Amino acid sequence: MPTITIFSRAWYEASIGEFLAADRESVLGKLAANCDCDLIPNQRDAWLAQIDILRGQLAGINGAVFFEFSIPRMGRRVDVVLLIGPVVFSLEFKVGEREFQSSAIEQVWDYALDLKNFHEASHEVSIAPILIATEAHATASPRFEADSDKVFRPVMINRDGLRRALNACLETVSGSAINAQIWEKASYRPTPTIVEAARALYARHSVEAIARFDAGAKNLGVTSRRIEELVDEARARKQKTICFVTGVPGAGKTLVGLNVATQRREAGQPTHAVFLSGNGPLVAVLREALTRDEFARRKLKGEKVRKGAIGESVKAFIQNVHHFRDDGLIDPGPPAEHVVIFDEAQRAWNLRQTESFMHRKKKRPDFGMSEPEFLISYMDRHQDWAVIVCLVGGGQEINTGEAGIEAWLNALHKRFGNWQVFVSSRLTDSEYAAGGALGLLRGGGSSFFDDSLHLSVSMRSFRAENVSAFVKALLDGEQQNARECFSQLANRYPIVLTRDLVAAKDWIRARARGSERFGLVASSKAMRLKPHAIDIRVSVDPVHYFLSERHDTRSSYYLEDVATEFQVQGLELDWACVTWDADFRFNGSGWTFHDFRGDRWCNIMNQDNRVFLRNAYRVLLTRARQGMVIFIPAGDLNDPTRPPAFYDVTFNYLKGLGIPEITQA
Repeated sequence: MPTITIFSRAWYEASIGEFLAADRESVLGKLAANCDCDLIPNQRDAWLAQIDILRGQLAGINGAVFFEFSIPRMGRRVDVVLLIGPVVFSLEFKVGEREFQSSAIEQVWDYALDLKNFHEASHEVSIAPILIATEAHATASPRFEADSDKVFRPVMINRDGLRRALNACLETVSGSAINAQIWEKASYRPTPTIVEAARALYARHSVEAIARFDAGAKNLGVTSRRIEELVDEARARKQKTICFVTGVPGAGKTLVGLNVATQRREAGQPTHAVFLSGNGPLVAVLREALTRDEFARRKLKGEKVRKGAIGESVKAFIQNVHHFRDDGLIDPGPPAEHVVIFDEAQRAWNLRQTESFMHRKKKRPDFGMSEPEFLISYMDRHQDWAVIVCLVGGGQEINTGEAGIEAWLNALHKRFGNWQVFVSSRLTDSEYAAGGALGLLRGGGSSFFDDSLHLSVSMRSFRAENVSAFVKALLDGEQQNARECFSQLANRYPIVLTRDLVAAKDWIRARARGSERFGLVASSKAMRLKPHAIDIRVSVDPVHYFLSERHDTRSSYYLEDVATEFQVQGLELDWACVTWDADFRFNGSGWTFHDFRGDRWCNIMNQDNRVFLRNAYRVLLTRARQGMVIFIPAGDLNDPTRPPAFYDVTFNYLKGLGIPEITQA
């Protein structure tokens, strides 16, 4: 087997004694040698200031010191980590600063939470985040307060307060000293949100670095490298290739696609790639997140850039699949890109849906192709080579008009025999619904099954591994199974129930730490939450909802705007307040489905629409990474559209599963 090199997460590491014995220039030299970017004078000066402060404050202390310790999920580095006794100290320096900015407090808190949640050797130890604004006025004696998971609330000090802060914290914690070698080499298993992942990849971090650090994790790296090989082979041999990537739920299919696209995003590259998705809110949020991040990064380097110009380049990198398709209707030539990645490829439209759309919207009554067939034909216009990467989700309900993966395979068999087809060996599994089309391809000499195109290791949310099973049992009415699932997750993933919206908001605010995002969500059919100032008819901009800061009234943090399943699908919150209306009611033995029309609720009789409503609540109940509160109104005897009977049975059903009720203090 090939040898796997394990790189240090820090750019400098040593025992505190070794660090104090070394001269400042040798420490700086190691930092500069390991730096993965251009070293600018401001960074050099900051490192020297940090070195001098630590040398003056750590004399006589035993432990270990790490400079620029990698936080993979965030694509960033902690300035300094100290291991002293039983405590991990996470230090963030703001050299030259006189004030403690709220963003800096969130930053150092986020680092501590990231270590706690994703670094295996930090799960059970105390972690103390300390923010050092070097020129701040002297502060009172630091007060260390830990939450139940042993993460302390951030402490703010100036350059002279570090020793006093370390001693104050160590006085509150008992236990064995942390072994620095074991701690540093422990596995790091982050689960980035899609926004975090996109930001880190766009900043040129590798997919392995932001996803998994341990040598045994072959999940994303193997699949990403295989796709890179197929792209390079297609170009070198002037052939056309399509590959189908599968994966277990939460394995990171979208992450792999984003990685390929970011590595080949420059328009001048011969292998220029584009990431395509039909999820409009996801595209909008990712575009804006990448634009803001790149703009801030380049401004920090002293570059004169316009946000609009950066936004245009980002738009070219991640596009709405329907806009890409429409370009192919207008221009008879091939697209600019030789490599396209289709996210959720099984959701492309079937022949009937595509023909209907083309007839109604594009005035093309005789279109005659499914969306997969047209998209392949568009890429087939390239005279030399092309690559299509299809990211395929399995085990999902297929909405009306969505073709499934079989339409792609049928199109390849019917019209595109000249294409090389590389298929995940797991595409044969029943949940991918490839059907008999796979059999048609097996006989050809240009089809290959490839184990490396399957993502076998789940990257699902660190606390939510059992949440999907609990939600499934809840929605399926499997009460005993739901109770068992809830009992297994309740300690790590809190879920509570309330009839009081104020109590719900207080609960969610009290639990969010650092920059953890929280927000209100509701079904798109929840029309009678308006008495609680929740109106799903008010248009919510997903960009502001998911990206804007706490002071922005349009952000999710304000707990005023509510997002529906259409705005949150594919995106995540850390903490969610699920507001439950009378559209989806438990009746004691099963669910009833309702649509509000005029002045009354009407039964939904169409089976597909019932599935859509059930799935809407599935989406809402699985948006939170860390926990949720479910608000079910008490109803109003004086309002015929909101009698308590519409809500009480559902509330009692959920409470009977073991979900605890909270009330306003």
